Amino acid sequence: MTNQPFALCLHEADNVLVALRAVPAGATLPGGLTAQEPIPAGHKIALRDVAAGEMILKYGQIIGTTTAAIPAGAHVHVQNLGMGDHKQDYGFGQAAHPLPVLKQEAVFQGYHRPSGRVGTRNYLGILTSVNCAGSVARFIADAAERSDLLAAFPNVDGIVPIVHGSGCGMSGKGEGYDTLFRTLAGYGHSANFGAILMVGLGCEVMQIPDLIDRKALQDSARFRYMTIQHEGGTRATVGKGLGLLRELAAEANKATRTPASARHLVLGMQCGGSDGYSGITANPALGVASDLLVRHGGTSILSETSEIYGAEHLLTRRAVDEGTGRKLIDLINWWEDYTARNFGEMDNNPSPGNKRGGLTTILEKSLGAVAKGGSAPLSGVYKFAEPIDRAGFVFMDSPGYDPCSVTGQTASGANLIAFTTGRGSVSGYQPVPAIKIASNPDLWRRMQMDMDVNCGDILDGVSLQDKGQEIFDLMLRVASGEETKSEAQGFGAVEFVPWQIGAVM
Repeated sequence: MTNQPFALCLHEADNVLVALRAVPAGATLPGGLTAQEPIPAGHKIALRDVAAGEMILKYGQIIGTTTAAIPAGAHVHVQNLGMGDHKQDYGFGQAAHPLPVLKQEAVFQGYHRPSGRVGTRNYLGILTSVNCAGSVARFIADAAERSDLLAAFPNVDGIVPIVHGSGCGMSGKGEGYDTLFRTLAGYGHSANFGAILMVGLGCEVMQIPDLIDRKALQDSARFRYMTIQHEGGTRATVGKGLGLLRELAAEANKATRTPASARHLVLGMQCGGSDGYSGITANPALGVASDLLVRHGGTSILSETSEIYGAEHLLTRRAVDEGTGRKLIDLINWWEDYTARNFGEMDNNPSPGNKRGGLTTILEKSLGAVAKGGSAPLSGVYKFAEPIDRAGFVFMDSPGYDPCSVTGQTASGANLIAFTTGRGSVSGYQPVPAIKIASNPDLWRRMQMDMDVNCGDILDGVSLQDKGQEIFDLMLRVASGEETKSEAQGFGAVEFVPWQIGAVM
């Protein structure tokens, strides 16, 4: 980094530079500018004198309007930049250009399921219908571990209790119920579970018989269920659960890894703890990997609707048709109403950590986040946890809260997660492996035990294409069983977070 310039202009239309490293006052900047003050790495610098009320452009796009005049070479951030008007032409479908198909098929070693899906892991799941069953589900998993139940089943990767804080105290109809129903059903169908035991209390709103009667969960070989009340309490349920797990483990153990086309990969893409580098390094590099996956016939999922706000026009222009683009705008309109009726605002982001990393407005953050989606046409727009029924680059509605968003992507069918971060993130998402991608070299140095890919070397000249290929190659290896840093440290037990919508009663 010491041989690199202090700052970089990302687009010819921009009126700001981005600091590639900490800039001292008086430093010489590109274009012969002089830094007027110390400016932290990842933050913005005025490329010329900017008047109050003028729009600031980064990536060639609007990221906000100045609240005060800013001299050339000065720091551009929260003290002088706000949201302002950001209306854009949606241009439905105008930039939807299909990517060329790659003829040489990429392959990974996966678990082929009767449904036709392919898993990247082979876990036993203990799925709960309600919070009241959460402790008992964990008791069953603990008892199985103490008894070394899986010793006889080497093809099973482990036991994952899926517990949550909902399932009762809610309406039995409407948005909230339907969202939780889709989420539980989606996990029940996850290709990364070799078999599932479902546990309920018995009297909850989210009834197991409803899930079964509506064919959300039906597989006589790979699915069992019970309720604590029917079995006669905790000890009886744990005892029966152990016996059922043994039966399910025997079934799951029949699965072995065999070659599978990359078209069976469904990649959930996330960013969390973003910084000023995220939209320059990690996110566009993941976008290259996403495009490679789409070119191989696979599927990539972009989410976090509240964090594409202000950049949605870049996606609507790539929509395969106007109807698909309008579905995305309908989600944006829903979110504006949702935040308003809950006394929030769409621009209450970036977070404090994002701001310390150089991001000022949600518009700026969103433009960087959308880069994860590469350049492929937007082929579909889905509700949270709605089954994804087509290949290509798609969007799934979700909050920007990472565990919740990944929960929806997994329920929608993701069997692999790629997670970019600039500030650092420690989390995992069993039963789906998560690849962590660092946006800057300092994060990579500080948190190597948590990060799988260093995108900070893009600042030293590594191309986005090469880094995207590196990420794609790692995706194939992880899908084939290579352990991620998150998996090695045992993450994934507490990150199942269904989106709770509606009144808690």
